Amino acid sequence: MDKPNAIGWFDMYVEEMDRAVIFYEAVFQQPLEPIGDPTGETVMRSFPANMSAYGAAGALVKSPHSRPGPGGTMIYFTVNDCAVEEARVAAAGGKVVRPKFSIGQFGWVTLCKDTEGNMFGLNSMH
Repeated sequence: MDKPNAIGWFDMYVEEMDRAVIFYEAVFQQPLEPIGDPTGETVMRSFPANMSAYGAAGALVKSPHSRPGPGGTMIYFTVNDCAVEEARVAAAGGKVVRPKFSIGQFGWVTLCKDTEGNMFGLNSMH
């Protein structure tokens, strides 16, 4: 039996859901879909996901149990060319912390900060 990948899902915490949704939809040019929380404690918007495909799915989450901010877990979004999404970050209200750079055989990375203060990465092979 194959071992599963270490990550099965991710949450990115936000203070202002509408602001965060506008930012990520502008950067990735894709809608984030509302998803329900059976506990009724959080508001969630899912990144585009195919649950049968390789990689982890995840959501933006507004929760009374956690807050956004740098220094925690780093999420890397897989894209075709990280320079494309990088070019949209500042206009969407975020900040490019480290522009596209090589990570050798693993491709390229851009490090960014979103409107909520979360650090995230963009990763591509081009």
